[in-house]
Amino acid sequence: MALKGEPQNIDIVNTTESSLREVGSNVDVERGYTRILAELVGKDKVTCDSHFFDDLGANSLLMAQFCARVRKRDELPRVSIREVYRHPTIRDLAAALTDTGPADSPVEAPAAAGPARALRYHLCGVVQLLFFLAYTGFVAAVTSAGAAWITTGSDFTGYYLRSVVFGGALLVLAAVSPVAVKWILVGRWRPREIPAWSPAYLRFWIVKTLVQRNVLVLFFTGSPLYSCYLRALGAKVGRGVTVFSRTVPVCTDLLTIGEGTVIRKDCSFTGYRAQDGMIRTGAVTFGENVFVGEMTTVDIDTAMGAGSQLGHASSLHSGQAVPSGECWHGSPAQRADVDYRRAGSARCGSTWRAFYAIRQVLLIVAVYAPLAVGLADLVLERAPRLATLLGDSALLDFASWAFYRDALIVSLVLFFGLRFAGLLLAVTVPRLCKLALEPGKVYRLYGLRYSLHRTIRLLTNVTFFKVLFGDSSAIVHYLRALGCELSKAGQTGSNFGQQEKFESPYLLSVGSGTMIADGLSVVNADYSNTSFRLARASIGGRNFLGNHIVFPAGAKTGDNCLLATKVQVPLDGEVREGVGLLGSPSFEIPRTVDRDRRLAGPGTPAELRRGLAAKNRHNAATMVVYALAQWLYFFCVLLIAWATRDLFTGLGAPAIALGSVVTVVFTIVYFVLLERVATMLHPLEPLNCSIYDRRFWRHERFWKMSTTFYLQLLNGTPFKSVVWRMLGVRLGRRLFDDGCVMSEKTLVRIGDDVTLNAGSNIQCHSQEDGGFKLDGIVIGSGCTIGTGALVHYGVTMGEGAVLAPDSFLMKGEEVPGHTHWAGNPAGEVRELRVPRPRART
Repeated sequence: MALKGEPQNIDIVNTTESSLREVGSNVDVERGYTRILAELVGKDKVTCDSHFFDDLGANSLLMAQFCARVRKRDELPRVSIREVYRHPTIRDLAAALTDTGPADSPVEAPAAAGPARALRYHLCGVVQLLFFLAYTGFVAAVTSAGAAWITTGSDFTGYYLRSVVFGGALLVLAAVSPVAVKWILVGRWRPREIPAWSPAYLRFWIVKTLVQRNVLVLFFTGSPLYSCYLRALGAKVGRGVTVFSRTVPVCTDLLTIGEGTVIRKDCSFTGYRAQDGMIRTGAVTFGENVFVGEMTTVDIDTAMGAGSQLGHASSLHSGQAVPSGECWHGSPAQRADVDYRRAGSARCGSTWRAFYAIRQVLLIVAVYAPLAVGLADLVLERAPRLATLLGDSALLDFASWAFYRDALIVSLVLFFGLRFAGLLLAVTVPRLCKLALEPGKVYRLYGLRYSLHRTIRLLTNVTFFKVLFGDSSAIVHYLRALGCELSKAGQTGSNFGQQEKFESPYLLSVGSGTMIADGLSVVNADYSNTSFRLARASIGGRNFLGNHIVFPAGAKTGDNCLLATKVQVPLDGEVREGVGLLGSPSFEIPRTVDRDRRLAGPGTPAELRRGLAAKNRHNAATMVVYALAQWLYFFCVLLIAWATRDLFTGLGAPAIALGSVVTVVFTIVYFVLLERVATMLHPLEPLNCSIYDRRFWRHERFWKMSTTFYLQLLNGTPFKSVVWRMLGVRLGRRLFDDGCVMSEKTLVRIGDDVTLNAGSNIQCHSQEDGGFKLDGIVIGSGCTIGTGALVHYGVTMGEGAVLAPDSFLMKGEEVPGHTHWAGNPAGEVRELRVPRPRART
């Protein structure tokens, strides 16, 4: 039976026509379901009216196994996990699934691509490496020329002016280079298919790398200059467009953004996707005055009409089109009666925007560029001279042990001194900025208050401190120091993960006993194309929030709620309390089950105090280990920088290029070794335990040691497969990885010719209240995981299976080979295979 409100081009599979003919009545279906469920729950007798969760004590993992076993029985209608929660008894489930059969959906099928030839795969890697070396050499030559010219300044004024001129030249070069390369190598993007590792793919990868890794994106996101950058790349962008997402579109000629449209942060609308070893490009069209929410995924061949909305944590799948004036949300999106526009309008014309853009450019050229030059001078010139004051070592005498002793001291002072200064800035400067901002009041964009708001967001979302203090009791004190309103009661030692972010910490309140996993994004600032407005976001007490959740101000959730991973938090209806929410759009599930209660940990207040004290001691040691590991990396990079500076006198630009390459190689080797040491000391294995179990504390330490930011440099290259293997992933041949994230690498097994899209996540763990679960994941050969999709622990995907963008494949699911799954939670979808001619490459 098709779910109410599902988009027309996707239908959840619950049965087949042949099975309906074979099943004469609901009785046969009920008997089949009952036998399977009785085997799983280990009971001799299961009645048709027994509630799966309340009476039988089942949980989502067990019911996922139930769905998988049903799929292996051809005579029974298939079951999705969504239907299990909507119809939690055998009788209701059988009645719902045997009423009608699903209609086929005309979804265009991807063209099949054979396995890439090994020679082409390796040749592509060689050319990508040569491009990296050539690009590094070009940057080194520019840096060398600029440094030589700046140092000829006779006094401070001369240094400053030359730094300003050189900074302006770099700004122009950074803005023009990606645009020029795009037009030279590609020209105009058109809908087509590009085989991975082919010459056409190399051109695609070079342009994608230069466009998305442009340092200017850090400064221009949310600025009128960002629209200018997209126009120069070929996008059709109207007036008054505001884009906050740092995921830069690649196929810009296929992108249309109408006048007055707002695209919030963490939205992916790149204009391409990868599947079956092919890169397919396609159009993305936003009409006038469109609103696109946070953490959304917009696939190719999609469109939004004028005045339409796409809610937070939602996605548009290929072929979907939102009619003008309508609001859609969910994954895949469907019509909704919610208004996500919460900010009013203000006067913000073209002249006002132009002045803001000019101020930004002047700030970069006149302030940031000289500061960067001064910092480089401090690290490369002044710091080595400070080392000589500590002993008898000569300046940059790499043959002297005394030099290394002094260098250790200098690096300690620099690293921890800068971190301490950053901490002071984070807890002081934003408090001054917030005095000029009033919650609920509408301010126009690109004014003084907008700049103050951006300063607050920047200084209070420093990754280092959240990783350092996260997953421990210290994170509560840190967030409270930033300005968050957190209850002083209910300390659990795992109240927050490592990756929470917010627009303003001063407008976030969290109730007692609430625990929040990684990836929380608090939306406590609303934007239109002309204004912004601050609003308080309140998370109730005794809540548990899973991974990767967008929590907006005005959310309709209260106390004692469980918000599952990737859930869409509701903004309409009554306030939910004492329930669980799953999916996008969300629906109610049991707040907790027997298995999670058994993992809750200490049962008495005294036991909780002892368990918490032991966890705090272990976490404190983990924080020390993490800080020392980060400092040691800083020390080694500092030595490389000093050696580069020493060689620069004789070699010039080649010394800078060599130092850059050595730094990249060292970064990869260092963090790979760091993680491998952590897994060798305590190998990862399937686990079900309390958060007060020492095994969980060790896993928290592993998370801190598994830094993988450097892997983004290797996206779309064969070298990422090499590093995955070094990290312990059991990996087949010719993996195409455009930006996947894996946490527990040694528990992942991936077959040949697998395609992983940008923002996809293979996550082998889950924390649910006071319990922690860990299990392996198997991805069969030829599988595709879509953009922003998440695969949970205990999942097995058969060969050739496809998981659609932004889908959530729940724990324990068994995906049959050569099937297509979509949705949150994901279920099998049926599609009419429409052949499509392959474009020439």
